[in-house]
Amino acid sequence: MPSPPRDLPVWNLAAASLRAGTPVALLCVLRSTGSSPGRQGFKMAVTASTVAGSIGGGIMEHKWVELARQRLREAEAGPLLRPQIHRREAPADRSGMMCSGEQDVLLWPLLATDLTAVGAIESALQTSAGGFLQLSPATGLQLVPAAATAAAADETPFYDYRPGPAWHYRERLGFRHQLTIVGGGHVSLALSNVAVALNFELTVLDDRADLPTFESNHAAHHRRLIDYENAAAEVPAGPHRYVVVMTVGYRTDAVVLRRLLRHSYRYLGVMGSVAKVAELRRGLQEEGFSTEEIARLHGPIGLPIQSQTPEEIAISIAAELIMVRRKAEDSQ
Repeated sequence: MPSPPRDLPVWNLAAASLRAGTPVALLCVLRSTGSSPGRQGFKMAVTASTVAGSIGGGIMEHKWVELARQRLREAEAGPLLRPQIHRREAPADRSGMMCSGEQDVLLWPLLATDLTAVGAIESALQTSAGGFLQLSPATGLQLVPAAATAAAADETPFYDYRPGPAWHYRERLGFRHQLTIVGGGHVSLALSNVAVALNFELTVLDDRADLPTFESNHAAHHRRLIDYENAAAEVPAGPHRYVVVMTVGYRTDAVVLRRLLRHSYRYLGVMGSVAKVAELRRGLQEEGFSTEEIARLHGPIGLPIQSQTPEEIAISIAAELIMVRRKAEDSQ
């Protein structure tokens, strides 16, 4: 069964607790800068005996969990929003950590009246229905359906936080990053198992019917048999889209790359040896692709860790995807 979005266990616990009448609080990182242990959007659900999710771990997370439990025991219904500064020399709001970043952390005790919104968020994540989580002192906790706003476009910010006394936080529900693997062989299967653990929404495409490694790929959220000549229609462009090409061989790799290279992706890479990738680049240049277009193609893909097995190759490719994703996030 494919892995759900990272936040689903948080909302599962929150919804189950509210249905059972068990006090529960939501912790959420609304802002993060520098070397923060938990990035914007990290969440936890906290009850007296159970937690789900993470806001970064370490002493900082431990303090917030204990604070949430204290406020639940005391039936404190109001939200608490507090900065956390991860530097020893900070004059106030020190987190106890030394990683030099900062966060704004929200503690939001969930009330029985929040069950409708929490249940709707849980359902939206389970069904990939989309929509937006919205939090503010003025409006409370809400699910805004995707159809109610034009901000569902792939180009809009995933997170929207406006600090201040009348603070407002909104984030899109579901997966922020989408990975398409074109080719369903052994390395594709190994990479799929890694990628879903990294919170990618995963699509695997192939043109071969009855391919055992494609049929047994239960990690992928979407699997489709396609004609590689139609690859561009099957692989949407976008700033959070990652594409890895690893078809059965050079010829089909070239077919796919010709269809995709003029579209905009966060990452487009092809698996193969130095010699094979050089030949692919030469062929693309002969067919009229510009130097700039060809330069956007990553290859050979994977960090140089001397990988040999499909599983090792998958780890090296996943590490490169993480590196590209983090660079993109840090530049925003």
